[in-house]
Amino acid sequence: MSTFRTERILGMDYGTKRIGLAVSDPFRNFAQPVGTFPPQKITEAIQTIRRRDGVEKIVVGHPLNSDGSENRMTAVVDRFVEELRKTFPDLAIETLDEHGSTKEAQKVLVASGRSRRERREKGRLDAAAACLLLQNYLDSPR
Repeated sequence: MSTFRTERILGMDYGTKRIGLAVSDPFRNFAQPVGTFPPQKITEAIQTIRRRDGVEKIVVGHPLNSDGSENRMTAVVDRFVEELRKTFPDLAIETLDEHGSTKEAQKVLVASGRSRRERREKGRLDAAAACLLLQNYLDSPR
């Protein structure tokens, strides 16, 4: 008998102006972008996704330098993650090194054939970065 998981994993690319979100499929094989939300609306967005799809875990991109050292955004994201843990104590919340994810997301958008204007739309890059981050998490051995 196989075990079918219906609860999904939520991926998050934190930004001070916008937070990109992505969600896994029920089998946790693929990530798909959800969209972007202002930080003050993120709790409401997570609650909506939980009601609609069920979420068991949140994976938040952790900004580190290429050598693994912390940068000015690391502490900001750490505070955000602590707030998430207080707001959603029943959810597992993990961080994942996001170094290079934005550049990789830009490459994916270019390869997708999107016009330059479409690629520049606010939030498209943030949602793509969240999707890439979550896909990297799903693909990694655990």
